[in-house]
Amino acid sequence: MAIGLDVTQPPEPDNPEEYDYETCPFYGELPVRGQVIEGTVVSTDMDRTVVVEREYEVNVPKYDRQMKRRSKIPAHVPGVLEPLAVGDDVKIAETRPLSKTKSHVVVEVTEADA
Repeated sequence: MAIGLDVTQPPEPDNPEEYDYETCPFYGELPVRGQVIEGTVVSTDMDRTVVVEREYEVNVPKYDRQMKRRSKIPAHVPGVLEPLAVGDDVKIAETRPLSKTKSHVVVEVTEADA
């Protein structure tokens, strides 16, 4: 993995013959670059995809205040990461487009609600 992320390596794939190495940043050929974003998983309804919501503040110069904004980002989940649940805090990294909407991949689960 590029970018200098200090992410612990997940365990090896269980079945190497059937594993999708093309979309794995850990054991495959998927390069990560650009932004690394922290957020919370809000949806796990899709197959190998989660929707991550991040909250950030934007300056409003007219009122000299900060305004909170939210954005939802679909991200690919590599097969070597444990199944994610709604409410998990994750780090996602930018990568090449994987589909029409996915251009990020989950690289670390920072905290899980258990």
